[in-house]
Amino acid sequence: MPRSEAPRPPGIERLLAVVRPRVVGERDHQALLALAHELIDAERGRIAGGEPGRDLGALADELVAKLERLADPLSSGLVNVINATGVILHTNLGRAPWPAAAIEAARAAAAGYTLLELDRISGRRGARFRAAELHLIALTGAEDALIANNNAAALALAVGLAGRGGGVAISRGELAEIGGAVRIPEIIRRSGARLVEVGTTNRTRVDDFEEPLASGRARVVVRVHPSNFVIAGFTEAPDSQAVAALAHRHGAIVVDDLGSGALLPTERYGLAHEPMPSERLAAGADLVMFSGDKLLGGPQAGLIVGRAGLIARLRRDPLARASRPDKTTLAALGATLGLYRAGLAQAEVPVWRMIAADAASIGARARAIRDGLPAQVRPKVTVEALDSTIGGGSLPGEILASFGLLVRAGSASRLLADLRRGDPCIVARIAEGAVVLDLRTVEPGADSVVLRAVTGLIGQ
Repeated sequence: MPRSEAPRPPGIERLLAVVRPRVVGERDHQALLALAHELIDAERGRIAGGEPGRDLGALADELVAKLERLADPLSSGLVNVINATGVILHTNLGRAPWPAAAIEAARAAAAGYTLLELDRISGRRGARFRAAELHLIALTGAEDALIANNNAAALALAVGLAGRGGGVAISRGELAEIGGAVRIPEIIRRSGARLVEVGTTNRTRVDDFEEPLASGRARVVVRVHPSNFVIAGFTEAPDSQAVAALAHRHGAIVVDDLGSGALLPTERYGLAHEPMPSERLAAGADLVMFSGDKLLGGPQAGLIVGRAGLIARLRRDPLARASRPDKTTLAALGATLGLYRAGLAQAEVPVWRMIAADAASIGARARAIRDGLPAQVRPKVTVEALDSTIGGGSLPGEILASFGLLVRAGSASRLLADLRRGDPCIVARIAEGAVVLDLRTVEPGADSVVLRAVTGLIGQ
């Protein structure tokens, strides 16, 4: 008895003949061919695994759908999220959402050519787009400024001033891990400098810096602000101004890594004081660096401010070119910093808008959402007081009073996953067996979306 042959998928050209009339716009033949081969190869694998083969029409539908997805600007792979965790600077969610002005500035820069490094008057090559750096100079009182693509790159540039094999003195209590298993000692070593540890984990004094500086074992002093951790109890930290004075007597450079980098006084919002770049410069630091996407509230960047001569040396470092940001980041950062200079940061920068939001107004929003739920859903949802946090390696241990919705309807893990998989994606958290949606980190314009999502989730 003859053996029956396994079904075979259609040929590539047959598939493309059906697909071409259905796709919009001129398509490169090689691109279509590659996707068709991928689809047919996958179909062969399905058939070999015992699944029934699909007809030509079904395969053509799948290929057309894939072509449309690939060309859709909203299907880049990144998923927009409503952050209902109560963590303002959520690293896993991309940290700071940008101000509208930054988004528009980046869009305009990306849409065409720009005078990135061309002088408009002379027509000759000029300094790389300086608007953001000039804003930083005005906001911090620094002599000059330089922008890298993140704060770790900024630190690597700065410690390179010690020279190959030069010593970098740092307190043992400040040898922090900054995230992603990256540690300050590793950054110093990778820059070619030599780490010189001083003091102890919990207590470091000004005198601890004397010997390595006097002997020449250290040419740079690095101070790392504990923006993502707290050491409490039997502790002592040296006075910043006194360390700077000692370092300068021995001809050393002082570098302050502030990490989160606030440009507004945090105590205004009931939070602990976060050192500002201008304060550290006034206390004798030669260079101060901080992040663009934390408390600043803009795009990811490493911002360096300080003495003009040292900034000029950093500009000449090949690593500066390797770590420089692109035109869209520079445009977005310039727009964000412009809001600070215009006195609009609290109103226009989402991070500060969330920090400044009044707990009573957040509670009123939460009650309005609950009141808008269908009668059968409402008993499963309560409005409760919550504690929000800053997050993102900023102001550890500090909390902001908030309100939100607690949903109790079956498995909290299942509800949390269903919210995350929904459209739009909502990321919340679990506490005491309930799903918690903290409204401090939800823009008011998204309240109606939260209402619909909760209704759809438990209103069946």
